[in-house]
Amino acid sequence: MKARKRQPGFDNRFRPTIWLGRHGQALFSSLGRLWQRPLGSFMTLLVLGIAIALPLGLHLLVNNLQQLASQWDSGASISVFLKESTGEKAAKALLNALQAEKNIGEIKHISPRQAMEEFRQHADFAAALELLDDNPLPHVLLIYPQDANLSADKLQALLQNLENHPEVELALADLQWVERFQGITRIIQRASLVLALLLSLAVLLIIGNTIRLEIQGRRDEIGIIKLVGGSNAFIRRPFLYEGFWYGLFGSLIAIALILLSALALQDPVTRLAALYQSNFQLSGLALNTILSSIGISILLGILGAWIAVHQHLGEMEPD
Repeated sequence: MKARKRQPGFDNRFRPTIWLGRHGQALFSSLGRLWQRPLGSFMTLLVLGIAIALPLGLHLLVNNLQQLASQWDSGASISVFLKESTGEKAAKALLNALQAEKNIGEIKHISPRQAMEEFRQHADFAAALELLDDNPLPHVLLIYPQDANLSADKLQALLQNLENHPEVELALADLQWVERFQGITRIIQRASLVLALLLSLAVLLIIGNTIRLEIQGRRDEIGIIKLVGGSNAFIRRPFLYEGFWYGLFGSLIAIALILLSALALQDPVTRLAALYQSNFQLSGLALNTILSSIGISILLGILGAWIAVHQHLGEMEPD
């Protein structure tokens, strides 16, 4: 009997389908194993969520501090005092010239008359001001840099540039406050980075140890699969997907914890801001931050599972 000729391309046509089917089976079977032990899985995922949430919370804190600094008028604002001989027309011309510079944002002009009126309202010796024959106050320009988080060095350079104008008598900014605030922000940023690295290692260890216990519990099953010719890749696949689920669900729990914490703090923060006549509100996690945290957590989960499987799979060779 003549052998039936195999059609060319048959294996190539069905191999992707078989590959996807095997990976899909491993993906959902690993999810089913997590569901079979709900309490243990939930406790592991909760620990992972807390570990991932800590650096995310510090990152959110830094973002809100920077947003608060940009809304606080006493941040990187510059007070420019013009010379007494500078008139209204010259002050307006200087204001228009400064607005054309790219590193300068908003500019407020306070005329001598406006400054005197404000001084009368806030001073306890308003009656003494009536004895003055002339208004001794100069024109003042309040300048807010384009970059609200301008470094102290760049702010100092901007001050020197402003003082180079012939109409300017003095340019002042609270450099000490800016340096202190930015120093605190840098410390928190560095702390969040160090904490993120340490907790990433903790996530690796937690997932790796969990997968190691899973491998020990299925030692006999793995031995049988090896005896019938199962490859290491076939055995490794469900454990890697289990690490995938741990990373995914752990990051989702972390994001939920951050959102709930921000929601709980929103009302007291809004009330405190209102006491300082500010409309500041806590900002949440940005979409790119959420996606990045999920992606990094999944990678850590897969890496932790791979390390555990690679370490223990070679020790289970059948006799």
